[in-house]
Amino acid sequence: MTAMVKLANPMRRFWLVVWIGWVLLAVAAAIYARLAPNPVPAALAIPIALAFLVEYPFYLLPGFPAARERFVARGKPRAAALLAVSAIAPWLIYAIGTGHFSLWALSALSIIAAVMCFWYVVFPAHPATDLAYLSIFAAVMLFKVFALIYPVPWPKIDISALGKLTLIRVMAFSFVAIRGNVAAEYRFMPTAREGLAGLRWFAMLLPVTGVAYWALGLVAVRQHPTNIALVIGIFFGILWSTAIFEEFIFRGLLLPWFEQWTSSPAAALIFTSLLFGAVHLPFHFHGTFPNWRFSIVAAILGLFCGLARRQTGGIQAGMVAHALTVAVWKMFLQ
Repeated sequence: MTAMVKLANPMRRFWLVVWIGWVLLAVAAAIYARLAPNPVPAALAIPIALAFLVEYPFYLLPGFPAARERFVARGKPRAAALLAVSAIAPWLIYAIGTGHFSLWALSALSIIAAVMCFWYVVFPAHPATDLAYLSIFAAVMLFKVFALIYPVPWPKIDISALGKLTLIRVMAFSFVAIRGNVAAEYRFMPTAREGLAGLRWFAMLLPVTGVAYWALGLVAVRQHPTNIALVIGIFFGILWSTAIFEEFIFRGLLLPWFEQWTSSPAAALIFTSLLFGAVHLPFHFHGTFPNWRFSIVAAILGLFCGLARRQTGGIQAGMVAHALTVAVWKMFLQ
């Protein structure tokens, strides 16, 4: 009986987070739809909100061990099939509800979902297959494929973010639950110790990136700093989206892999930091492609996050330092 209660508790925590998130997302969507400078019509707002609400519990899935273990309980092929269906469902709600349904977009999304979900069902875990999988993930993200699959339904609404969130959790779930044998723990909430470590690394990182930003001519101070409440929201938004998946890939997967392949922790740290900087070349603010200046700053961030991972043994401290850096940047710089 005690064992059953212990098993049930993690699932109760998962569903509690789901219900709380659903409420907050629904309230935020309603407020945004009504108070935005260009209010979103209900005919568009409702299917968009529903699509995000359907995506939300699946986005949480890789970060809750009990939930993902239950998801794969009947075998990895079945889990991959369910994962692929779950990747298409939010798009169908959005596309049909907003009148943006098209067969080519459905076909493209279905192919991406099938490849990403069944990769480790078909191929074994191996350096070549691992790097190929990450290359496919990077290509879809960097070439902004979801901007075509999720056309803008209303001015200033980037619905392609829904596709990116889907791809992130499919990638993470494939590694931690289908491939398995991954050293990095995919977890949304840092512990108190990890949070303090991330704060310390951020304190060391801030003056270095500040000098680099100034030396590279990237400094453009906001006339009025961003509202602190919005900055807090940005911090958690980055922590649970961009920071977790970038730290998982670069510091959770690639860094230990390259340490193993090269037998040189220093070389692995430098290489993954440079690679992290390189994937930021397409960022168009403060310049045009290739944005070498911003890439250098990103490489510095990657170096410090890698050092944080080596000190703590996990990616969560790097997530905190990463999210704090972006939040401070958004607060004071344009």
